[in-house]
Amino acid sequence: MKANEPLAFRMRPKTLDDYVGQEHVLAKDKVLYRTIKADRLSSIILFGPPGCGKTSLARVISETTKYKFYKINAVTAGVADIKRVIEETKNFMLNPTGKSILFIDEIHRFNKLQQDALLPYVENGTIILIGATTENPYFEVNKALISRSMVIKLNPLTEENIFQILKNAITKKEGLGEYNIKIDDSTLRKLAVISNGDVRTALNGLEVATLTTAMSEDGYIHLTDDIIKNSVQERKAVFDKNGEEHYDNISAFIKSMRGSDPDAAVFYLARALNGGEDPMFLARRITICASEDVGMANPNALVVANSAMQAVHMIGMPEARILLAEAAVYVATSPKSNASYMAINKALEDVKNKDTGEVPMHIRNAPIEQMKNLGYHEGYLYPHDFPGHYVEQQYLPDKMVGTKYYDDSDIPEKVEKQIKGPRKVKKEEKQNKN
Repeated sequence: MKANEPLAFRMRPKTLDDYVGQEHVLAKDKVLYRTIKADRLSSIILFGPPGCGKTSLARVISETTKYKFYKINAVTAGVADIKRVIEETKNFMLNPTGKSILFIDEIHRFNKLQQDALLPYVENGTIILIGATTENPYFEVNKALISRSMVIKLNPLTEENIFQILKNAITKKEGLGEYNIKIDDSTLRKLAVISNGDVRTALNGLEVATLTTAMSEDGYIHLTDDIIKNSVQERKAVFDKNGEEHYDNISAFIKSMRGSDPDAAVFYLARALNGGEDPMFLARRITICASEDVGMANPNALVVANSAMQAVHMIGMPEARILLAEAAVYVATSPKSNASYMAINKALEDVKNKDTGEVPMHIRNAPIEQMKNLGYHEGYLYPHDFPGHYVEQQYLPDKMVGTKYYDDSDIPEKVEKQIKGPRKVKKEEKQNKN
């Protein structure tokens, strides 16, 4: 029976000393390590990517605690399963401690009703909850449960962590110790790299390689780079276009363009495309960045981004990757100004919260002659009738005269000369005369 279990299952640690990785929360001086060792655990929610050790940590707790341990999966369980656990926990004959640990895998799949059913028992300590999820619990788990639990983020395992686990797997009896495997450390490290932080992927690849490779005449199974590569196929992509990774990656993509780092921008673009992100979504984000972050420092960035978006729509993948890369690099390498972005935000704030007055009469529309008799349009100066197509006159309402929304002080001097408006030209002419 044990031999038929997957290697990844057989290699799960039984004690804290067997557990590899997550030193940031499980080092001997950390509170989680000490509470597990002392069997004084309170409710916790573990979140992190697949294969980082969430379920393994729950198993370690189940082996070390004196409390009755229950495990359910939110994909298949419901309120009835929760009630059964609670009834057994409160039954003194079945559970003299009156307390139990309930491990819920994929807890984010529980709906609000199911999560609410846990609340009173987590609150009064009848149930010590251990929830595991690949999603950000702050988005997916009931806030009341979050407030009653310690939220612990588990990181992808490092290449060194996975290498150590693989070494254990080929030597320990419960792993592949009886198969007489010969494999170079460099090959094991390549497998660790390919798995991208997911130890389950690494162990599954090692198991497939072992079980599908014939024993040589010397009595050993020789696992080479090519055998490992064919057993795992390709580097596992840590990207979920529907999960938290989607938001993290797009945030990094935008911030890289804003921060003028074309290499990082192209990297996060590639990561998104490799993960199946919608190219049109990426094109829209580039276009927004071209206006919000480049703005008047290089108005042509918006033209380039918008052209790329239209072209992506017409062409599609895989060629769209080239258009997206060109637009992203152009935006990233352009000078930056958020003056227009700040201007509209400030204006909206005033419009929403202030008495901003009325539109001046002289710039109001007067499509009917009788309206002119009431003062509409009276006194308006048509700019094209004046030298340079500019004349000074009031445009803001009386109550807003003197208010400044657009600050072009951050526009590079070279660009400023290209986009200088008639108002600024007249102002400079006056200054030069004086």
